[in-house]
Amino acid sequence: MYTPRDQNVRAALMSLDAAAVSARSGFACMFSTSDEYETALITERRAQGRYDRPRSRWPVVMFVGCTLLVAGTVLLLN
Repeated sequence: MYTPRDQNVRAALMSLDAAAVSARSGFACMFSTSDEYETALITERRAQGRYDRPRSRWPVVMFVGCTLLVAGTVLLLN
């Protein structure tokens, strides 16, 4: 005769066995070389948009400001 405690132990052992099978399958690598892994990683990150840089206007503003500063200095000292 099975008691509720035996059923709980049996369910816990089955759960532990399933977790062990799942953990063992995680060690398998689907890439044969590191180059394949890095290529897949970069492709996935590009698909997520991680390598897209936001377009900042600060470099253009700084360049125009420095150009005006130099032009103003040249005109002032002439």
